[in-house]
Amino acid sequence: MADTLNFSLVSPARELFSGSVEQVDIPGTEGDFGVLPYHSPLMAAIRTGVMTVYAGGAETRYFVQGGFADVTPAGLTVLAERASVMGELNAADLDAGIAKVEGSLEALEGDVALTARQNLDGLRDARATL
Repeated sequence: MADTLNFSLVSPARELFSGSVEQVDIPGTEGDFGVLPYHSPLMAAIRTGVMTVYAGGAETRYFVQGGFADVTPAGLTVLAERASVMGELNAADLDAGIAKVEGSLEALEGDVALTARQNLDGLRDARATL
């Protein structure tokens, strides 16, 4: 059996995943990154986007918005402000979220504008994968 990593994905609403995985690809605010077994300790902010979990030869995609990824010797924990299995997403809700962010971009500046653009990119990416 290949080496695995203990992984938990938690949102305020529920724990979406807890178990051993081979790899997790995470949308980070500083760029996307992958976590494999024996990864160096790391704490990173996550942005809106699609997170992919590789476990047992299968891959499962989750939509995440905000939060943190914490890699320790014990494993990886993702605490997301919002998370759901991609199959649970509603295209109309994503479209509404895209329209809302697009409508607010002109009035934003600096780091707030950057965060909004990252949010928009993540929403569009999730919408394209439905």
